[in-house]
Amino acid sequence: MREQSNTLKIVSAVAPGAYTADVTPVQIDRQGFGSVTFAVHVGAGGITFTGTNKIEFVLEESYDGEDWTDVLAKDVAGLDLTADDGIVLALKTAHANPTVTKFGYIGDARYVRLTTDFSGTHGTGTPLSALAIMGRPAHAPVA
Repeated sequence: MREQSNTLKIVSAVAPGAYTADVTPVQIDRQGFGSVTFAVHVGAGGITFTGTNKIEFVLEESYDGEDWTDVLAKDVAGLDLTADDGIVLALKTAHANPTVTKFGYIGDARYVRLTTDFSGTHGTGTPLSALAIMGRPAHAPVA
């Protein structure tokens, strides 16, 4: 049996930081991996989130790394999504305590990325980060 650490590749999807505006998304190449799980860590909100002053995390996919579309709800595992707008997490109410939200991408596009969409006014940064954990490699061990 292979060791777990030799079968996973972990990529920073959103670098840790306290943000007040959109973060440049990281393109994640899934080639050679059968699964990808995201872990989004959000600290205490820098502001009180509302329907206007909010942060939405949007999962996008691409078959060529150039043209991006929102991931459909059927291609996200672990969350109860009802809309096909790619939104996997929306901060629209007070967020006093840190949270981690985990979900998987089960679509077949080669590339994925997690974007942060800040709306309204964010005078104080909100600490956040996200990891993409790729598993089920075609070849192991994974470097």
